[in-house]
Amino acid sequence: MTSSDTLSLDFRSDTVTQPDETMRRAMASAEVGDNVLDGDPTVKALEERAASVLGMPAALWTPTGTMANVIALSVHLQRGDRFLAPKGAHVLHNELGSAAWLAGGMPDPVEHDAGPGRPSPEALAAAIGPRNGPYFAMRTTLLCLENTHNGAGGAVIPPHEHAQLLSTARQAGLRVHLDGARIWHAATALGLPPAALTVGVDTVSACFSKGLGAPVGSVVAGSANFVERARRMRQMLGGGVRQGGVLAAAALVALDRVGDLAEDHEKARRLSVGLAELGWEVNTPETNIVLARVADVEVTLESLKAQGILAWSIGGKVRFVTHRDLSMADVEEALRRIKAGGHP
Repeated sequence: MTSSDTLSLDFRSDTVTQPDETMRRAMASAEVGDNVLDGDPTVKALEERAASVLGMPAALWTPTGTMANVIALSVHLQRGDRFLAPKGAHVLHNELGSAAWLAGGMPDPVEHDAGPGRPSPEALAAAIGPRNGPYFAMRTTLLCLENTHNGAGGAVIPPHEHAQLLSTARQAGLRVHLDGARIWHAATALGLPPAALTVGVDTVSACFSKGLGAPVGSVVAGSANFVERARRMRQMLGGGVRQGGVLAAAALVALDRVGDLAEDHEKARRLSVGLAELGWEVNTPETNIVLARVADVEVTLESLKAQGILAWSIGGKVRFVTHRDLSMADVEEALRRIKAGGHP
């Protein structure tokens, strides 16, 4: 609540959602077991379903998306390896250097020259460089893609561009990991099943707490051999949750709600149009993230907060994220308050 007792509208992230009664009941009644010793039946059911939905042979539940990504990178990379990711990718800027610190790889960004969050095959090939350098040079062994690209405003990589990037990486002998924290949004925006966006990758991570309403949890998926190695790495990182079925049950409910994301995309489009009408410089959202360029991000965030609107900063811009706990009426109310406040 603000000082004027105005109900706060929280646009900071689609992770602020809370599990509804249906999800809470599923969690309370979940069949559970010791997932470290001999397995939890609900976790197993989630892993099997997630693997199928993502088009991968096997999957492993993890408490967080950051853990899912660092597990994948730790399996793929050796010390002295260099890996590439689109500029501003989550693995480069939002995971506290775990790719270098824990996985032992040297990160290197690739510019977006094919659109927001999307390098071209030519830019990728140039970044990879020659395959046979001197022994004292780092080896480029991995490409990390992100779909949707959070820092680029929830931008989507369409399948044909995904295939071109994979082809370029494969020709250079690189493995490919896909950070699919919001792959559900990408699939919804494109009208495709999530598996259509993972074709050819070695591994993929996906999150249940971003947009789908689950309180916690991700998966990392790949071959059966990869998941066997990933399970050991998860234990090393402290991710060996015992009766994890209580959390996996929420993720199973969340998977039933992927289709609802289209409503969040519509809310984001309405917010973007409304802000533009009020003079804001905003992107046209492909999914549920609206980025606004303002003169002073911190001043703008404080001003919005005073009106009961919570937003976030990313890449020098103000970020608004629509989600299932904000209605279209909430979006209209936010626009009304912004107009009354004289923004931007």
